[in-house]
Amino acid sequence: MAYLRSAGLGALVARSVLGWVRQDPRAGELRRTNFRGRSVTLAGGPALAAGATAGAAAGAPTARLAAAAVTAGAVSGAVGFYDDVAGNRPEQKSAKGFAGHLGALREGFVTSGLVKIAGVGAAGLAASALIGSRRTGRLGRTTDVLLGAGVIAGTANLINLLDLRPGRALKAGAIIGAPLAVGRHASMTAGALGAGAALLPDDLGEEIMLGDAGANSLGALLGVALVARSGTAGRATALAALAALTAASEKVSFTKVINDTPWLRTLDELGRRPQ
Repeated sequence: MAYLRSAGLGALVARSVLGWVRQDPRAGELRRTNFRGRSVTLAGGPALAAGATAGAAAGAPTARLAAAAVTAGAVSGAVGFYDDVAGNRPEQKSAKGFAGHLGALREGFVTSGLVKIAGVGAAGLAASALIGSRRTGRLGRTTDVLLGAGVIAGTANLINLLDLRPGRALKAGAIIGAPLAVGRHASMTAGALGAGAALLPDDLGEEIMLGDAGANSLGALLGVALVARSGTAGRATALAALAALTAASEKVSFTKVINDTPWLRTLDELGRRPQ
């Protein structure tokens, strides 16, 4: 029952926020052009962030885990939304990648991308500290918290890296979340995935775009669910995998890999509007 309740709440909040943002007088400022030249709205980002965060928090078995979900989901969504809006300004577009943001900082200019990176990292650290560690020694607890922070921020970044085609980020989130939606703390994941499922038709139909707000929030919440049920070895393994994927993204195009792999291409195109 708790599983279905958190999933339903996530879906309800996501749909409600999407409708509210679309009706806002300033909704036109969220219009963007997607990869196919269609005009879509970034309203899907705050809708997913709000729904996934509410659903995950409702499914948390303890107050500390609920606080971790709210911290990771809400802060990652907020700084992501800031980057979605501010990053579209001409003076922000020149800084690309982490190196570009650091280069701008050395020149005395704080980019919206750097604000997002710092915000997601801080949210991951705070959420991981709230989750804590089963180890008793100070060094062991500190190590677990730092590993957990890396997993939460790394998962947020991975989902964001995949948000380049309609539905791709939500499908990736569902695949990552599937094993987390079974067993201990499953209701937390169900809440986040329920929000994603509610927005998937609009995403596939190229009516909305998740942007950094939606992708970062969903990824961070999946990271929280993973950290909450993992010990030191599990967190270290997950962080190593995330680091490897992030490093690979600097060398190869995920879109090219997907397009060149038949079964991945079929999954990626499933439900999408025909070209």
